[in-house]
Amino acid sequence: MKVLIIGSGGREHALIWKIAMSPKVKKIYCAPGNLGIETVKLGSGLKVAKGLTPFVENIPIQVHELDKLVKFAKEKKIDLTIVGPEAPLIFGIADLFARNNLPIIGPAKKAAQIEGSKVFAKELMAKYGIPTAKFAVFDSFHKAKLYIEAQKFPLVIKAEGQCFGKGVSVCQNKKEANKFLENIFKKKIFDREGKRIVIEECLEGQEVSFMLATDGKDFVSLLPSQDHKRVNDCDRGPNTGGMGAYAPVPFVDKKLIKRIEKEIVIPALRGMQKEGCQYKGILYPGLIITRDGPKVLEFNCRFGDPETQPLMMLLKTDIVDLFEALVDKKLKNYKLKWYKGAAVCVVLTAKGYPGEYEKGKIIYGLPKPFARGTLAKAVMVFHSGTKILNGKLVTLGGRVLGVTARGKNLKDAIKNVYKYIGKKGVYFPGMHYRKDIGKKAVV
Repeated sequence: MKVLIIGSGGREHALIWKIAMSPKVKKIYCAPGNLGIETVKLGSGLKVAKGLTPFVENIPIQVHELDKLVKFAKEKKIDLTIVGPEAPLIFGIADLFARNNLPIIGPAKKAAQIEGSKVFAKELMAKYGIPTAKFAVFDSFHKAKLYIEAQKFPLVIKAEGQCFGKGVSVCQNKKEANKFLENIFKKKIFDREGKRIVIEECLEGQEVSFMLATDGKDFVSLLPSQDHKRVNDCDRGPNTGGMGAYAPVPFVDKKLIKRIEKEIVIPALRGMQKEGCQYKGILYPGLIITRDGPKVLEFNCRFGDPETQPLMMLLKTDIVDLFEALVDKKLKNYKLKWYKGAAVCVVLTAKGYPGEYEKGKIIYGLPKPFARGTLAKAVMVFHSGTKILNGKLVTLGGRVLGVTARGKNLKDAIKNVYKYIGKKGVYFPGMHYRKDIGKKAVV
């Protein structure tokens, strides 16, 4: 089997690392990929089969070059494509692949608007009784400003469209709210995005990432995980694309999982079908567990990043089997197997992130087992933003690396991951990372 992964981050590195373990796969391409991805070797620690190298290859096609991706998939006779980021899905890559009889994991353009349009998602939830925060929609600065004058704070303001994890602001007062509104409508910090906004009540509780694979009718849930969006410890500072994650979540038990599936997942899938946009692929509702139960903060149309990293470390099932069951609509009664224990991912970011950040800083202490992409003592380093400059590994992106470790329990996994970070482990000048990933779950 030949597999194509679309994307270039730590999520894609983790997916490829896991896919590479499947005996069904003989070649993996990644568009455009990253430095760490191409170092993944066949089996990633398993016995190497004969005749299956070279195994992983990056190709210089960007995620928005949909026609080129289709042409490549046809020329190489790709058997399965998995889309990492939301952008190509929102642009309609799944529709394009379907028209060319190319199997792909990801929703059609119309269905992908569940992430691409916050207004669509909120209205869907309101129509089909899916628990979420009370909200109002606005398309102008003045109307939105008048509305917040009569509201209690804190409030949450969400910009419509693709804002790469930065389009949401929890505003503690009118001053903060007005500033964010000005940034969206007047300064247009999100360029052509943000033409409409959602203003909603601020819900209190623990956030949970709840991903599932679905063929539009049946589904199988992955382990609940928890992302850490704020840039600094204790959930302070601006939102980011994700500073770290862990799985499973101790307070999300089987009873709560059943409730999430009954009150959120099933109504969402049925609602999408009734709206004429059956959802097929990976659906990821971002939840908050309130006093009244689970409520949806947002829907995402793909795997989370960095939640995918610990999930791939814990998944025992051959992930290609899962993807094939999804494509063939055989998810009914499908069961996933997981390794015991927990896994934690800590994201190392460049100085200045999530704003303007430094580049070109030399990365030290990346052990050879990590660089080769193999499993070593249940610890992996997944690349997000790195490159080779003058023969040295240096930083390129805002999120640079995702150090990910497994342990016999969450406390053990936290201990394992942090001992590999810092000047005695993986380090680069100006490196920033949160010191509390997963810790509020073990207090």
